[in-house]
Amino acid sequence: MVPPSSMDVTVGESIVLPCQVTHDHSLDIVFTWSFNGHLIDFDKDGDHFERVGGDSAGDLMIRNIQLKHAGKYVCMVQTSVDKLSATADLIVRGPPGPPEAVTIDEITDTTAQLSWRPGPDNHSPITMYVIQARTPFSVGWQAVSTVPELVDGKTFTATVVGLNPWVEYEFRTVAANVIGIGEPSRPSEKRRTEEALPEVTPANVSGGGGSKSELVITWETVPEELQNGRGFGYVVAFRPHGKLIWMLTVLASADASRYVFRNESVRPFSPFEVKVGVFNNKGEGPFSPTTLVYSAEEEPTKPPASIFARSLSATDIEVFWASPIGKNRGRIQGYEVKYWRHDDKEENARKIRTVGNQTSTKITNLKGSALYHLAVKAYNSAGTGPSSATVNVTTRKPPPSQPPGNIIWNSSDSKIILNWDQVKALDNESEVKGYKVLYRWNRQSSTSVIETNKTSVELSLPFDEDYIIEIKPFSDGGDGSSSEQIRIPKISNSYARGSGASTSNACTLSAISTIMISLTARSSL
Repeated sequence: MVPPSSMDVTVGESIVLPCQVTHDHSLDIVFTWSFNGHLIDFDKDGDHFERVGGDSAGDLMIRNIQLKHAGKYVCMVQTSVDKLSATADLIVRGPPGPPEAVTIDEITDTTAQLSWRPGPDNHSPITMYVIQARTPFSVGWQAVSTVPELVDGKTFTATVVGLNPWVEYEFRTVAANVIGIGEPSRPSEKRRTEEALPEVTPANVSGGGGSKSELVITWETVPEELQNGRGFGYVVAFRPHGKLIWMLTVLASADASRYVFRNESVRPFSPFEVKVGVFNNKGEGPFSPTTLVYSAEEEPTKPPASIFARSLSATDIEVFWASPIGKNRGRIQGYEVKYWRHDDKEENARKIRTVGNQTSTKITNLKGSALYHLAVKAYNSAGTGPSSATVNVTTRKPPPSQPPGNIIWNSSDSKIILNWDQVKALDNESEVKGYKVLYRWNRQSSTSVIETNKTSVELSLPFDEDYIIEIKPFSDGGDGSSSEQIRIPKISNSYARGSGASTSNACTLSAISTIMISLTARSSL
């Protein structure tokens, strides 16, 4: 009744080929489908083929149609007394197949003439071709510029332009139609472009530093794919700033990135005009823009003066000095402070550096009650100058190691009152000068600090938050050991409102809402 009909479809679509009959229901009926003369195995080819319909229908569903599904489909219907068949042709249109026989007909230093044969158009005319190239230096295949700029579907030659000289290339072609872009062709043979004069100059020409009487010149090498030929090298040109005559040096190495000119006539830290050119077997290329590079400096010749050091705590000291007195031939970039403990060897001394005109610095992480020796030198890119005289300083005694103990807190009248036992320093520890009370909301990370020289403190804090509190002594040697964290829970609103009641009620409230907890310094909360 409904036979399959020929269809024209596009790759990726899904269709149903109908095959519906009328028959005597007392007879068993069997539907089978064949494709291009071969019986379809629905178990094996279930990804694309499926039989759908009821007892009187054997429709064929084809999912996600591909080019390979184009051809002749036959539906066969059979009972014990008769059989019928119907045929349909399926045309599948898709992106073009890969072009064939891509050939490099001619190649110069920057161009390549290509030709190719078209591949199958897959029932949709080819509208354009795209040329791609690959070199040992590229990341995969890259589209290239051509003449004509747009290669239409009826053109089978093109000239690739903008290539780099003396680079090995291979090419491939990709066809496209209204349905999409097809698979690329097989690559062409590999061919190297011809040599040419170099055109790219070194980048970031600079320099400086080095030893006395040296001019150090540096640059970034030109990549191999931009050297344009064999025998690549550099021409380094330099002259004292303001002079007319250039001095030239040829470096016949593509990997050279540094040149050092040594001559006693080179004065310390004097400016030179510098440029770097390129060449290869075809001849000389351009020079980089001229830049100013300074010759090597001379180390500072004078030591810093008026060295002074003072102890800030058991772990920190501060050092002061003055700039060298008299004429100093070496430019000063900063100062180097060397320090070592009296019990250690000077060769194991630690060093820290300042930058610029800074004439003081703090040294941290030292040992308490220890004698330290210090010396200061000026430095620049050439090295360090002579050392100052050595000065001595003794760090202060360490802070108390015992934390505050027996901490008691009370909450009453919108206040928290803290009390603790006095901390007594040991003989080798700094005397306690006071205490720091650190507190914060349980939900916040920022901490507030109150200092006191007593063993109690009164905090006016809202009662609607939990608080974390720590107490530690402080001394000339720094902060001492901290108590364990104390958590003070928030107090209910009814208690907080009750704190402002009359005297008779206050006594009752005091018994109810005043909370007293005694904690030793190491108690765990």
